[in-house]
Order: sequence, then structure tokens, then C-alpha cells
Amino acid sequence: MANVTLSKKQQDELLKTLKIRFEKNPKRHEGFEWAKLQARLEANPDKLWSIHEMEKTGGEPDAVGHDKKTDEYVFYDCAAETPKSRRSLCYDREALNSRKENKPRSNALDMAAAMGIELLTEEQYRELQKLGEFDTKTSSWVKTPANVRELGGALFCDRRFDTVFLYHNGAESYYAARGFRGWLKV
Repeated sequence: MANVTLSKKQQDELLKTLKIRFEKNPKRHEGFEWAKLQARLEANPDKLWSIHEMEKTGGEPDAVGHDKKTDEYVFYDCAAETPKSRRSLCYDREALNSRKENKPRSNALDMAAAMGIELLTEEQYRELQKLGEFDTKTSSWVKTPANVRELGGALFCDRRFDTVFLYHNGAESYYAARGFRGWLKV
């Protein structure tokens, strides 16, 4: 991660955007208080920077959970479709390096790491789908178990026919409608 702090203006604009999203989507965070969430965000400028990166790339991050043990809030990308600025990526660096021609511009794992976030797991992806209908026209890479990745595969999910599907593909593949969704704790 390069610059992990936001200017005061960027911070204020992001907090305003997050507050509006928070108020518009109460189902995602029942029982949360905006003031406590805002205080947590302001106390963690590096995490706020990561949420800014999620927002900047079209993820529409929102608080979707609260870890009572650590008092951390969980943020997921909640854009209706996989973020546009994070599509057409293969799964990881190994997959990117294996392509001899027609390489995508990057890969999902490196881009997520640069943003300070992680890819959703299949379980997290299914949790997200309980909060709305996401990826009805796109798909998202999800964190792939090591045994699948060692065999050259990677996993992705989408929602079709009112059902969440988990699929596999070669990790080096990439499509205009496939990207990734991220998460982080603050």
C-alpha cells in the first residue's frame, strides 16, 4: 500500500458517502450506531484509506457485521455488480505470469492486497447475498482453497435464477464481467 492516509477533505467526503449509504441500507447493519462506527473509522486512518480504495474502484463498501470479541466492524463491497474497476483480472500473480499472450492488466489477489483488503470467501459471499441481490449480471472471484489453487483452479460466484452459484475456472482466465469483491475489519 502506497499512501495510507487521506487528506481531511477526502476523509470528510468519504465519511459523508458512508453515512448516506449506512442510512439508506439499515438491513445491512441492524443494531449499529453510526456515531460509534464513524469514531472507529476515524481512529483507524489506514483502514479508512482501504475503504476509500474500495469506494474509488466502485465497490460501494458498507458495514455488514460487528465482531463483538474485537469490537471491529466488518465492511464488504456492496455494489450491485462486481466493481467495474476491478474486472478483467485473472486470480493471482502465478496465473498472470503463466499467460504467454493476452495478459490482463493485473490479478485479483495483488489488487486486493494493494488496497489493504481481502477477497470474500465463499461463505462471506453467501452472507452478502442474504442482504440483497448481487452479481446478477457479473461474477466475482472468491478466496480459493490451497488444494484447488495448487491444481491450477480458482473459484468464483454469482447469482442467477435467485440462487447463488459457486464455479471453478482456470486461475489464469479472465472475463470482462468477472472481478472481485473485498472485505476488511475496522
